Amino acid sequence: MSLVGGPVLIVDDDAAVRASLKFALELEGLDVRLYESAPQLLAEKALPPHGCIVVDYSMPGMSGLELIDALRLRHIGLPAILISGKVNDDLRRQAERHGFRQVLEKPLEDSQLLDGIRTALADAP
Repeated sequence: MSLVGGPVLIVDDDAAVRASLKFALELEGLDVRLYESAPQLLAEKALPPHGCIVVDYSMPGMSGLELIDALRLRHIGLPAILISGKVNDDLRRQAERHGFRQVLEKPLEDSQLLDGIRTALADAP
């Protein structure tokens, strides 16, 4: 059983974070796809037209902000949530300028991420 709106694409270079998010989100009935880097996601031949992206800010080679910019240049406008080990006002402003719907600090607590994903999937065209 999956929520309407498509899959959740998780992009994080930390295997433990990817695995724990996949486990938690699949328990909620979501279709989850994992990517260990921005280039791996960008190499995907056919990204879904609907869904949500959860992306780490700090990754080797390309930041989460740069990844979203690259997707937007390809006219891929999936709603995005940024996660980071250190969140401050400057990062929140940057993320907003890049089109992120939400910025969350790791370790992720409560149901903030799930609530953000549900909202993004429900609002998707």
